[in-house]
Amino acid sequence: MCIVGAGYTGLSTALHLAERGVAVVVLEAGAIGAGGSGASGGQVIPGLRHFPTELVRAYGEDLGHRLLAFGAGDADTTFDLIARHGIDCAAHRGGWLQVADTDAGVAEGERRARAWAERGAPIDVLTRDQTVAALGSTAYRGGWRDRRGGSVNPLAYVRGLGRAAITAGAQVFTNSAVRTLTRDGAGWVVATSTGRVRCQRVLLATNAGTLPGVAPLVERLNQCQLAVWSYQIATPLPPGDTILPGAPVVSDTRRVLRYFRLDAARRLVIGGKGLGRAPKDVSDFALQRHMRATLYPSLAEAEISHAWGGRIGITLDRLPRLFAVGEGAWAILQDNGKGIAWNTASGAPLADLLQGVPAERLPLVPATAPAPIPFAWARRWYVAAGNSWLRLRDRMEGAR
Repeated sequence: MCIVGAGYTGLSTALHLAERGVAVVVLEAGAIGAGGSGASGGQVIPGLRHFPTELVRAYGEDLGHRLLAFGAGDADTTFDLIARHGIDCAAHRGGWLQVADTDAGVAEGERRARAWAERGAPIDVLTRDQTVAALGSTAYRGGWRDRRGGSVNPLAYVRGLGRAAITAGAQVFTNSAVRTLTRDGAGWVVATSTGRVRCQRVLLATNAGTLPGVAPLVERLNQCQLAVWSYQIATPLPPGDTILPGAPVVSDTRRVLRYFRLDAARRLVIGGKGLGRAPKDVSDFALQRHMRATLYPSLAEAEISHAWGGRIGITLDRLPRLFAVGEGAWAILQDNGKGIAWNTASGAPLADLLQGVPAERLPLVPATAPAPIPFAWARRWYVAAGNSWLRLRDRMEGAR
């Protein structure tokens, strides 16, 4: 088998194949985790962002409930994998809080909490006072806690996943950008500028970094999603600070959301929307500094020790996509801003798929042909326009 992309999805799939004794090669254009995986927010959040009823409506009773059950256990799968392979990535299971700074957001959060509690998830609805105590901030009016969530150092995790895959027998080649993907008899030839891989089946797992210019067979993949930049800053906390006791991960209900957590060195990591490109200097992080001042006014002028950005792949309906790009070749787009748990857990069913198990028997969305989003050529401009409109709606509802 050949997998293109050494992020969470590609490496988890390679690990599962290698553990089954399957010969597997991973090709990565840069370094392990050089894309969105290494620059992720580090939040391990269970499931997808959708209400249970939305998934059932989208995929029907059978597959909808299969995807729900799969998502309900994906954080468990991730932390179990970390423990089983001894991956040193500052894994911490302090729960996930979704919080709201508007009455509408609080009501939405309560509906989500009830929907998941009815399915047996370990959920707590938080009053305003409980939210303030959990965050050490008065910026939010309420929220809910999912005790399955947690955090990792994202780059350490994806590198550890790579080491685990290599130890199990996978071959991982970095600095090996794929140039062509061609059918060859009953198999495929995947070629880089310095070598070729002959294989039986192929998985393209590059998500927001999807293969620019690779053959007509897959060149449309970039047009099937939006690539959105998210920026983050890290702020060392003073001794004795009471921010985020218990170190949960936090995101809010805004349309243009904010997310934050503590890392293992007790730095406050705050992330949110970036510009339409890679950050160039500290001036690009004005929004994140504003977030920090709003959430924690005492840190408004604090030192920023690290600042970075990464690209997130977003499908229009925020649902995963599995594309059949040829006989025995698939592409998976599934990040949508909650990729650590879902992408890690998807490694086992994707390995099953590559070994010939029909997709309809797996917790995977149906495979389709790549379908570009409407007016894909203009997606950079309407992403910017859409973000402006969503931010305006947040302000109209009272979000600060």
